[in-house]
Amino acid sequence: MSETPAPIEPDDKDWTWVLDRPCPECGFDASAVDPRRLGDAVRATVPRWDGALAGADVRQRPAPTVWSPLEYGAHVRAVFRLFDERLRLMLTQDDPQFANWDQDATAIADRYDLEDPAVVSGELAAAAETIATDFDAVPDDAWGRPGRRSNGSVFTVETLGVYFLHDVVHHLHDVGA
Repeated sequence: MSETPAPIEPDDKDWTWVLDRPCPECGFDASAVDPRRLGDAVRATVPRWDGALAGADVRQRPAPTVWSPLEYGAHVRAVFRLFDERLRLMLTQDDPQFANWDQDATAIADRYDLEDPAVVSGELAAAAETIATDFDAVPDDAWGRPGRRSNGSVFTVETLGVYFLHDVVHHLHDVGA
């Protein structure tokens, strides 16, 4: 098996501030997002991810401690799956608390760096369609349903969706796509 890549410095920042002001790094502006169009917004990211994952340098890290496009793509695939699970919890349970997720430990344990980019691209697209369809189906009276992270951050279905979309868009910025 290939040598484990250098660890990434864990991102322990609380990114919930992106709900209140534009992200200076990627330009995402939560106030410009129509939550009822989240499905379309998610679908619109897939061709950009396909391009990033088809690049000749897909496995190349820009620096030893910065993920490659492949690692970011595998991470975003996991983000689609995780946030779909959280969305479903919010729609079926009263104020669920989400289990903590260590994205960096997952990347190492699942060896994102060794995955097949074509497989990641296909699985990312399928996971994107699943969560997009689930956001399309949110009833009008459910957008305010609450849920919370293990650190106490409280979301509604609406703010969770916008927060999630920032993550996907920000990582496109990270890979230059």
